[in-house]
Amino acid sequence: MRLGMIGLGKMGGNMAERLRRAGHEVVGYDRSPGKRDVESLSELVESLPSPRVVWVMVPSGEPTRSTVEELAELLGEGDVIIEGGNSKYTDDQVHDVLCREKGVGYIDAGVSGGVWGLENGYALMVGGTKEDVATAQPIFDALKPPAPHDESGQELPGAGFVHAGPVGAGHFSKMVHNGIEYALMQAYGEGYELLAAVDLIEDVPGVIASWTQGTVIRSWLLDLLVRALEEDPELEGITGYAEDSGEGRWTVEQAIENAVPMPTIAASLFARFVSRQDDSPTMKAVAALRNQFGGHSVRAVQAEEAERPA
Repeated sequence: MRLGMIGLGKMGGNMAERLRRAGHEVVGYDRSPGKRDVESLSELVESLPSPRVVWVMVPSGEPTRSTVEELAELLGEGDVIIEGGNSKYTDDQVHDVLCREKGVGYIDAGVSGGVWGLENGYALMVGGTKEDVATAQPIFDALKPPAPHDESGQELPGAGFVHAGPVGAGHFSKMVHNGIEYALMQAYGEGYELLAAVDLIEDVPGVIASWTQGTVIRSWLLDLLVRALEEDPELEGITGYAEDSGEGRWTVEQAIENAVPMPTIAASLFARFVSRQDDSPTMKAVAALRNQFGGHSVRAVQAEEAERPA
């Protein structure tokens, strides 16, 4: 196929390269002049054969909205937009209505694989009509990981790709995926901290590495923690500040909306908020209360900290 790729950053650029390696032609557009093949979205659309397929891989929110709106005006009947950023699924439903009014198909694609996807492939969760997904299926087949096989050599279904449902289902699935990711990372981080806190364990990185084979908690995320500890055994080169992409928040919001108990994922999200506080007001209140009711000692603010401007 010959398709357009908008957004050639770490994810989009690698995805375009993986598609090219699979024999597809990719016309790329990016705001950075040094990366793009064409100078505008209109030029990109004009360079594609009908039915045109354009993959949007830009940051969620306004960058995605404005790109989809412009493409809806440039594309025509039978063309398809694939939106592969981390958009909120409700945004997809709005985009779908806009595109359908123009006769343009719309697919939302949750993409997981990070910077390793170029070599390993990308897990894809897509939402859209059967017809639109079928139009784009050769693209999905090129991006997804190689399918595993059973002992007889039969390809196992479902690995690395799913047509999850109508528009919105792809990014909803990726949202839940990322919520689970939050909880897994938090659990590994807490386990690491406890190992490092005791004198009994002399080889913390070695313990973490030992879990990567044969244990029930082995995973790719664990492999990445091992890699991080190989580079910096005590993680001295980074601070304990963790951002959230928004999808953890949306997952917890949907849990509340649907009365689904989600204490672990919610706690991992709140832990990220705690990581951004140099001196937690909550823990100040807890320390003060312990001092008031039990006479427990409190740790005074150091003189140099007290002198810092607010």
